[in-house]
Parts: sequence; structure tokens; C-alpha cells
Amino acid sequence: MNLGLAGIAGVDHVAHPLVDRDLIRTYGGNGPRYTSYPTADRFVEAFDATASRHWLANRCIGGFARPLGLYVHVPFCDTLCFYCACNKIITKDHSRALRYVEYLEREMKLVADVLGARPRVNRMHWGGGTPTFLGDELSARLVDSIGQSFELDPAGEYAIEVDPRRVDAERIATLGRLGFNRISIGVQDFDPVVQHAVHRIQSFEQTKLIIDAARANGFRSVNLDLIYGLPKQTPQGFAATLERVLDCDPDRIALYSYAHLPAVFKPQRRILDAELPSGSVKLELLTNAIERFDRAGYTYIGMDHFAKPDDELAVAQRQGRLTRDFQGYACGGDGDLVGLGVSAIGKIGPTYMQNVKTLDDYYAALDEGRLPTWRGIQLTPDDLMRRAVIQALACHFSLAKESIEIAYLVDFDRHFAAEMKDLARLEADGLVELEPGWIHVTPRGRLLVRAVCAVFDKYLRETRDRSRYSRVV
Repeated sequence: MNLGLAGIAGVDHVAHPLVDRDLIRTYGGNGPRYTSYPTADRFVEAFDATASRHWLANRCIGGFARPLGLYVHVPFCDTLCFYCACNKIITKDHSRALRYVEYLEREMKLVADVLGARPRVNRMHWGGGTPTFLGDELSARLVDSIGQSFELDPAGEYAIEVDPRRVDAERIATLGRLGFNRISIGVQDFDPVVQHAVHRIQSFEQTKLIIDAARANGFRSVNLDLIYGLPKQTPQGFAATLERVLDCDPDRIALYSYAHLPAVFKPQRRILDAELPSGSVKLELLTNAIERFDRAGYTYIGMDHFAKPDDELAVAQRQGRLTRDFQGYACGGDGDLVGLGVSAIGKIGPTYMQNVKTLDDYYAALDEGRLPTWRGIQLTPDDLMRRAVIQALACHFSLAKESIEIAYLVDFDRHFAAEMKDLARLEADGLVELEPGWIHVTPRGRLLVRAVCAVFDKYLRETRDRSRYSRVV
């Protein structure tokens, strides 16, 4: 695993530097995932459709605009996975997809008209829910409609999330012809006992078929999602899953910690607390996975992500170009994002904006000819500076204080005096190393980088309430 350990005193074996059980017990509690800063729970409804329209209209200030991406949310799923915390609608009525696509077309036209001049897009991601719920015909129609409102860069990155239980090789071939070149496939766990416990029955053969089809049809990257901490998971069963995952030879692996929050996510109430692995077993699952990915040659990118050393994520991290957004880590550089569909989140300049969460509210807003914005936030100069700090730590595990001082005209140590005191405690515990002008996250602090980032979260420092978030590890 490419952890950048060369020259660090005392490191003589690279299989374990990420995992320090004592540190995890101390700092592995709840905390934000920092796909944005401020985090989405800090958005306010005072930021409405008028505010969204204003910032979309003023994206190109002085003729300059950052790269633009699209996120398209398709909320429909045929069946319910008990662990799921996504905004989804469970239905087998595929006729509902037509109306949804019609309203997506309305929304994108509203957005494109405000942006003006058929804006160029270099990155797109379809998530859900299950995006392939749309079927071939509607998927093709939606891609065509997007192409009419936006100019799609031929060299862009176009990703889609796929449930291998709901597609076949022909469907993957169609997606390739439509221009998708990255695919993310949910696996979670191949153990049949675990699959029954979470209501997601998915064979290895189904999954491998879709991966092979993706590679045969021009997809340049395959990502597999796993979850550790699910009910009835055991080290032995998960080890077998890891071997099967590596047999698939994915370019990237996302290894998520299951966040059991049944009070927030109703489907999780069908999971029995008594069937969840203990904290020690869950840590063993994580440790074993890290060691196995290490032996297979994967680079630890950060938080939940692993990639082959020649994958664009790993290359971007080495070159200092890695960023983090609502889809996780990305290598396209910092840019703007338009979110389309229910609950989708966008990012324009110094703002975030999120759409309404229900279909009724979404359709009603568009029927009235207005953007379906539910809430958002305009970042203050302090927010922007803290976002830059958190991005650097989360993506590169190092921060040059001078870069913040030059960009934001502050004395770093004076402005962040309270935060530096907290970092001194983290340094004493081994999570960070503080040098004149630099903050470094140590190898054993990298799994806990969310806890390091949280030091600079002003909103979290003010409330101290972390119960709404998942565990760091």
C-alpha cells in the first residue's frame, strides 16, 4: 500500500501502520464524512430558489468559470436494502420513471437557461436509488436531453451506479454506447447469511458478469462498494468476500463502515441490534480488509477509499490534484456542480444548494416554473478557509499553513489558536505531526482523518453534538 512511509522512523512493516486500536477506541466515535464543508446538516431553508438562481447566473464572474460537473439523482429502487440510508423510493412500477425524466428535463432546462451559453460539463455522475431503473430508452432520452442543455466534454468522466441484480450485459453495452465510462457496483458482502440479513441477495456470478461486460464495453474504471459492520458478518465470512472482490480485480474499492441509525433511517429498524458485530469484531473486519488490500497492491486514498497505484485517484493524490465532494474522492480538480433531481446537492462558487426531498414537492416546484431548491448555504470567508484546510487534510494528509495564509490573508496560528491547542493533544496521541509551517497526519492517524478534520469544523466546535453522524471507524 502506498502510504508514503519512506523515511518515517520506526516503520518497518507496512501492513499495520493504518490501524492503531487504542487510537481508534479514543477517536473513532461519531463525526462528519466531510463530503462538503459546512456539512449538509448546516444548510438553511433561507437559502431558496431565488438564491440558487442568483448564484447560477453569476457563476462566470469576469468571464472566468471553474469546471462544471453534473449529479443526477434517480430515487427509484425495485427492492429495499435494510442498511440503506439513501433517499430512495421503493417501487416496481417502472412507469413512474417517465414522469420523473420529464421533470428532470424541465429542471435542467431551467438551470441551463440561467447559466447561459450551453455550459461545458467535464464530469457527470448518476446516483440513487438505482439509476438503471430508467431502462434503456429513458436513459438514452435523458443523456440526449442533457446533451442539448449542456456541452459534454468528449474526454470527460461519466459515471453511473449499478445494481448487478437489475441489469445484464446488454444493458451495460447500452450504457457504454451512451458515453458512460466509469461504473460503481454495490457488493456490500457476498456472504449469503449476511445478504439475507440485509435483504440483498446478489451472487458473485451476477456481479462478475457485469464487471466483465463493463470492461468489454469501454468502461475505463470499475469501483466496488463494500460495507463492514453489517449484521451476521464474521471475520471468516468477510475474508471470503474480500477474496472474491479481489478476483474481480476492481480499479477502486470503497469500504464503508455501516452506520446503524434506525431512529433516522427507518429501513434499518428491520436489522436486529443483537445480530450486529461487536466493536472488536468490526475492527477486525476493517483490519483484515486493509491488510488484504495492501497485499493485493492497492493504495489507501483516504477515509473509505482504495485504488490501484495507476488509477487516476492515486495519481491525482500523488500530484496534489485530489479533491473530495459528494461522490467521495475525485481527480478532476475543484469545480462547480449542478445537482438534478430530488434531494440532489449542487455547489456553485461559494455556495451549496440542495433540492427538495419528495417527488410531490419536486414536481410542484417545477410546475410553478421555479428551481426546486429546498435549502443551502452561502459560505463566509471563514467557511471557505476552513473548507480549504479540511480538503487538504482529507485528500493529502498534509497542510502547508503558508498556503492558507497567502490565500486568505491570515496568520494561521493566531486565527486557529484554539484549533492548534487541540492539535497538540492529537500530536501527543500520535495522530498528527506538527512542524513549523506544516500539519501532517501520521500513517496511524489516516484512518481517523475525519477526527483531525473535525478540529477545524467551527459548527461542530460550537455544538459538540455528533450523534447525527456515523462513526469515524
